[in-house]
Amino acid sequence: MIRASSYRTARTACDAPAAPTGGAQVFWGRGCGNELSFTDIDGRISRSVTSALRHALAVSALCLTPFAAGAAGAQTVDVPSGLSVTLQEVLLDETPGELWVRFRFLAPQIARALNEVSFETAEPDMNHLCHTLALPYLSQHTLSPARIVISLSDRFVPFGAMDAEATQFFETYRPEGDACLWEAF
Repeated sequence: MIRASSYRTARTACDAPAAPTGGAQVFWGRGCGNELSFTDIDGRISRSVTSALRHALAVSALCLTPFAAGAAGAQTVDVPSGLSVTLQEVLLDETPGELWVRFRFLAPQIARALNEVSFETAEPDMNHLCHTLALPYLSQHTLSPARIVISLSDRFVPFGAMDAEATQFFETYRPEGDACLWEAF
């Protein structure tokens, strides 16, 4: 389970500094700008506002649910390799033009300096996390993302920030029924 205090949306926290291909979204994009008018030229409600309202409802539902992760009292998640993996946060990200749900985990043992765990060792763990944690989470919160991103990091790195010393592994999946289908990143 995931505590509400660790839940954020990437786009409203202004944590992703780079604009996506084709430029930043006008409404609640990576630049977190505000749009003065909520209607298109034709007078219709814009798709970005409709999308923002839809995801605001999802955020409300998520924040009302009791969760069990975060810095103080984070729980270790069991993975096949036996690594110590702790859920750091879950982010809803719409910057690729569709909803992506990002599950960010801390796994200190993957640090390059330790030279203990390779990507090949951690890869089945990320697949396991997608199937056993991400899919039930999506079902519980009635989310239908286009992609699920599972990331492991040896230390806390704010979303969108660069840290040359950090070791991070990423996998992207497409949820399909009760399966996580691997997608090339």
